[in-house]
Amino acid sequence: MPTSSANDALAEVAASKPPAASGGVQSLERAFDLLERMADAGGEVGLSELSASSGLPLPTIHRLMRTLVACGYVRQQANRRYSLGPRLIRLGESASRLLGTWARPYLARLVEETGETANMALLDGDEIVYVAQVPSKHSMRMFTEVGRRVLPHSTGVGKALLAHTPPEEVRALLTRTGMPAATEKTITTPEGFLDALEEVRRAGYAVDDNEQEIGVRCLAVPVPDSPTAAAISISGPAGRVTEAATEKIVPVLQQVAVELSSALASAGSGVSP
Repeated sequence: MPTSSANDALAEVAASKPPAASGGVQSLERAFDLLERMADAGGEVGLSELSASSGLPLPTIHRLMRTLVACGYVRQQANRRYSLGPRLIRLGESASRLLGTWARPYLARLVEETGETANMALLDGDEIVYVAQVPSKHSMRMFTEVGRRVLPHSTGVGKALLAHTPPEEVRALLTRTGMPAATEKTITTPEGFLDALEEVRRAGYAVDDNEQEIGVRCLAVPVPDSPTAAAISISGPAGRVTEAATEKIVPVLQQVAVELSSALASAGSGVSP
C-alpha cells in the first residue's frame, strides 16, 4: 500500500493544479499520460525523453514521477532512468481478467453463429496473451489456455493486432522475439510477415493457416478503438474452416468486434457521481 507520505505527495500535486478541461484533476491525467508514454517507450525512460514527448516542463515531470515512485507505480533505476513499477502488474492482471469477462458473451455469440472456438487476445509487450475463450460445441475442437502467451508472427490474432503498426516497429519487434517456426508453414522472415500484414489490411481480416499448429486454421480481426490493442478470433480444424466457410465467418467476426468495441467504450465511460 502507498505510504502516508506518498498519499500526502499525491494530494499536494493534485491540489497544486487546476481542474482539467474534462472536469477531472489535471495532475492525475498527466500522471496517467506519463505512464502510458513509458509503456509506449518499452517501459523505461529518462525525464528528458518524457519532457520531449509530453511537452511538460522537467520540474512538473519530476514532481509527478516522484509521487509515482513513492506509490510504487514507477521505479527509479540505478542509472537514474525510470521504469514501470511492480504495483502495475496487479492492476494489469485484474484489468485483463475483467476485459475477458466482458468479452465472453460476445465470444459465446461467435461460437453460436460459427460453430468454432472463439478467442480474445491482447498484445502485451512483444507477445500475444489470450485473455478469454469460449469453446466450440463440436467434439473435435480447438483449445487455447487462457493466459497462454505466443509470438505474434505465427498467429492470426498477432497479424490482426500488428496490421496497422508502422513497418519499422514491426521489424524491431521481430528482431527482439525472433521468428521461430512452429510448423513448416510458419512465416519466418520479416519481409514475409510484412507482406502478410499488407494482405490483412487489404482483406480486413487475418488468417493463421496451419502456421501455429498443423491442421488448424484461425480467422481474426482487431477490436476497433479498444482501450488496449485487442483482437478476437475463431479457430477450428482446417477441414471445417475452409475458404467457403471463411466468407461466412468473417462478416460475423467483424460485426461482433464492432459491438464488443461499443460495449467496452460504454463500460469505460463511467458516470460522474
